[in-house]
Amino acid sequence: MSSETSLILFKPDAVQKNLVGTVLARFQEQGFVIRGIKMMQLSDEILAEHYSHIAHFPFFPSVRGFMQEAPVIALALEGENVIARVRDLLGPTDSTVAPAGTIRGDFGFKDGDSKMRNVCHASDSVEAAEAELKRFFKEGELFNY
Repeated sequence: MSSETSLILFKPDAVQKNLVGTVLARFQEQGFVIRGIKMMQLSDEILAEHYSHIAHFPFFPSVRGFMQEAPVIALALEGENVIARVRDLLGPTDSTVAPAGTIRGDFGFKDGDSKMRNVCHASDSVEAAEAELKRFFKEGELFNY
């Protein structure tokens, strides 16, 4: 096992439904350590960069609109194999098929209208985490203790 740091974004639905503390507690119960946390309103520029893999698709404006409905909370979380373990805790991206006991299964949008309303984004690899952490946290905003 190796210690890693992952980016988690509490999406607007998590903020609007007041789920941030509940979900954060699930992460902390696993022994993960907070290295950085902040609330922010996402700009068009940061969203175009973060979602560059889908920015050319016709549905991207609806993704951007959702991600700008409310502020998000960016979280840098450290722990042993945190990237895979957080993704397991979250469950499948599509909340409608996420099993009970996973974060998306318990709190995600269930009527199938939007797969984006799935509580959190989490880095999917070490390389993605490195890029995403630099995108959402400036130098000096991540802490070791």
